[in-house]
Amino acid sequence: MPPVPKSLFRVHFTWKEKEYSLKANSLDMTHPYFVAIKDLVLPRGGGVLINPADDDIRKLFGDVRQLMLPLQSVSLIEEFTEDPDGKKEAEDEGKKEVLITNRFPKKPS
Repeated sequence: MPPVPKSLFRVHFTWKEKEYSLKANSLDMTHPYFVAIKDLVLPRGGGVLINPADDDIRKLFGDVRQLMLPLQSVSLIEEFTEDPDGKKEAEDEGKKEVLITNRFPKKPS
């Protein structure tokens, strides 16, 4: 059996009257009122050009392990087998992404 391709999700939502779009490797939609976004994939800075939207996302969500969004705030969830922005980023060497996961490992019991 061929390996199942890993999914990448892009979630569009509204928070504090502003539209955001985050990418993540994992979503949990088992809660009846919330969407849990886990393993965020954030844009990496450090290039010559600074995108204010990417900088804002890194500041707001850079230390987040899991984000619980009310269903009413989510406008669109896209699922991809590969990064849809990968081609654009391959052309732009200065813009990379960083994976935020396992930031707070559980203590052994």
